[in-house]
Amino acid sequence: MQELFPVVDDEGNVTGSVTRGEAHSGKRILHPVVHLHLFNSAGELYLQRRPLWKDIQPGKWDTACGGHMAYGETAEEALRREVSEELGITDFNPVALGHYVFDSIRERELVYVNRTTYDGPVCPSSEELDGGRFWSHDELMLSMGKGILTPNFEQEYKKFFCS
Repeated sequence: MQELFPVVDDEGNVTGSVTRGEAHSGKRILHPVVHLHLFNSAGELYLQRRPLWKDIQPGKWDTACGGHMAYGETAEEALRREVSEELGITDFNPVALGHYVFDSIRERELVYVNRTTYDGPVCPSSEELDGGRFWSHDELMLSMGKGILTPNFEQEYKKFFCS
């Protein structure tokens, strides 16, 4: 809970630092996170399943990889660290798609959205995830709004991939 995150404005300019505990305490201090949407060459999207022990959205399917930026880390450094830790992937070429503010009752996050196409092995961390698999676009669309996917993923997928 003492890990330091940067505090940022809506454009990502660092204005200070905050502990993980403070960032998630309900004070809604804006802090950055990174997301990776991992597609294979067939156009299917890999999603992770959130473990049942998670306090937010347990058991639901979510963005392939997501994590917090540490204080002093760039978005790309954080993305590469998180993808390595969560999916066991180190050789990928991320494409930055943009960013947006995710606002919930508990926290505010500046989400940096990235995508990549990757056909190598995916080795989800058994400590952080409850597995994962590739989904077709049709399968994702049929699952929307049914409590299978996290609301944040649904919102982000529609914004960046359904235009």
